Amino acid sequence: MTTPSLPPPGMYRSRSRVTRNRAGLAAAGLALVLLGYLIGRLQGGADEPAVAAPPPASAPASATPAPEPSTEPATPEPATPGRDAYAVFQAEAASGQQGTDVEETEDEGGGQNVGWISNGDWLRFDDVDFGDTPATGFAARIASDADDDSRGRIEIRIDSPANPPAGTLITGDTDGWQDWTSRSTEIQPTTGRHTVFLVFAADDGDEFLNINYFAFRH
Repeated sequence: MTTPSLPPPGMYRSRSRVTRNRAGLAAAGLALVLLGYLIGRLQGGADEPAVAAPPPASAPASATPAPEPSTEPATPEPATPGRDAYAVFQAEAASGQQGTDVEETEDEGGGQNVGWISNGDWLRFDDVDFGDTPATGFAARIASDADDDSRGRIEIRIDSPANPPAGTLITGDTDGWQDWTSRSTEIQPTTGRHTVFLVFAADDGDEFLNINYFAFRH
């Protein structure tokens, strides 16, 4: 019987060394893979944008209570007084005029009068207060040296110079432009606050009248 021959000494040592070398290479490869994975994770984490933290919740604004309505009655503003219809109106103090002029007067009390009056001229007086008791008359201080044929007259018109006259005063001749006299006429009953127009009318275009002042009466 043939006795099997044994491998030469060192053969097993060589195989063991090869096995150990292979195991070492495998371990080194695994370590490289793990190292690469870790490096990739670190690089990927650096490239990712940081997530902003949500802002803190703001406290709810407190509602401003609505002001309570006042229970006190409103105080009415005082009414602006108008011009008293029963006081004396100086003609030169008109709120507006057309075609007239003023001059120094020789009438009692001095001052000025309105003159150079001819057909179609007028004087306007704003916010005249007749009150609740109707005015029924009109009186004026006038002077004239015009011919009676001119038939000069003062037409009292309310709120517009185009409205029908509430009354008409015939002026006539007083024998001089500074010879003053007072004349009066009736008017339609008038109450409340109005604009008053004195519209001057004549049958010709000549100047026919001077007027110093006027007033209304009940």
